[in-house]
Amino acid sequence: MNNRISQIKQYGQKIWLDNISREFLASGNLQNMMLKDGIAGVTSNPAIFYKAISTDSRYQDQLTELKTQDLTPLQRYEAMAIVDIKNACKIMAELYHSSNKEDGYVSLEVSPDLCHDADGTIKSALELWEAVNEPNLMIKVPATKAGVIAFEQLVTLGLNVNITLLFNIKQTEEIWNAYLQGLENRVNNGLPVTGIKTVASFFLSRIDNAVDEKLPNELQGKAAISIAKHAYQKYQEIFHGDKFKKYKQLGAIPQYLLWASTGTKNKNYSDVLYIEELIGKETINTVPDATLDCFRDHGIAKDALSHNQVDPANTIKQIKDAGVDLEEVGEKLQQDGLQQFVDAFDKLLELVK
Repeated sequence: MNNRISQIKQYGQKIWLDNISREFLASGNLQNMMLKDGIAGVTSNPAIFYKAISTDSRYQDQLTELKTQDLTPLQRYEAMAIVDIKNACKIMAELYHSSNKEDGYVSLEVSPDLCHDADGTIKSALELWEAVNEPNLMIKVPATKAGVIAFEQLVTLGLNVNITLLFNIKQTEEIWNAYLQGLENRVNNGLPVTGIKTVASFFLSRIDNAVDEKLPNELQGKAAISIAKHAYQKYQEIFHGDKFKKYKQLGAIPQYLLWASTGTKNKNYSDVLYIEELIGKETINTVPDATLDCFRDHGIAKDALSHNQVDPANTIKQIKDAGVDLEEVGEKLQQDGLQQFVDAFDKLLELVK
C-alpha cells in the first residue's frame, strides 16, 4: 500500500469514499480500495443512492418484491439502503475492530424531510440504527437548529453520528458544544463516554462557488480553505484544551472535522485543491471517485494543516473587508444544501414508488 492516496495516512488524515452501490460492493472494489488506497470509511447521501438504484440492475429484484408489500416509498428506499449499508459495515468490520473503533464507519442519512424536526430525526435515527444493527454505522444528520438538538440527544444515547452541512465557524462550534453536552449528559447519567464516534462534516467547494464572483482575483479560491483551516485551529483549542480534558480522561474521543464537497467545481483550480490543502492530523476527507482518481494520478501528500504559510484569519479578514459576510453566506449555503438534499430525496422516492 504505497500510492499517492495511501501516503495521506502518514500525516494523520483518514480518507473516506463518498460513494456506494450494490454493484460496487459486490465487485470487491471497496475491499480493494481499502487495501491499496487505505480507504477508511464510506459516506452516502440521497443523490448517491438515486444514481445507484437507477443504474444498477441488482436492486430490481428487491424493488419488485418491495412493491408487492404495503410500504411507503420511504420504507422501500430504506429497505434497499439498509442492505447496502449493512453490507458495507460488514466489509469494513475488520478495520473497525483492528483500529480500535477509529476507522471503518459507514454513513446513512436520515430523511431530509425531518431536517426541522428534532424528535422525528431522533426517532428515525434510532430506527435506522436498529435496522442496520452494526456498531460501525454512522447516522448522518443535517446541522439545522433541530439537527443540533437531535445530535446532542443521539450522543447522549450513544450513537455514532455524522453531522453534516456545515459551512461556517459558528455552525461548527454549535456542533462541538452539542457534542460536549451530549458527553456531559452521559457522565451525569452514569454512562461511559467511550466508543462513540462523531464527525463534523464541513463543506468546501460550495463556499468558493458562492463567493468567488464577489472577490478580487487574488482572493478567489481561498475562502473555503481559509475557513476550514480556521475551523481546524478552533478544533485544536477545544479538543486539545481544558474544555475537553475531563471527557478525554474518561476515554471520549474528539469530534474530528470531516472535509466534504471536495470535488473541485471551478475548472480554473487544481482538481485536487480540497485534498492537498487540507491534509493534517485528526481530520477526515470524504472524496468522490473522480477526485480520488485525480489524486491517485498526480496528488501530493503533505502536512498542509500544520504548516500554514499564511494565517487563515488574515485571509478571512481580507474577504470580509471585500464585503463578503461569511457567516451569512454559510447560513444561505446550508439552506441551499438542505433544498438540494430534499430535491434529491424526492427524486429517489419517485424512483421507488
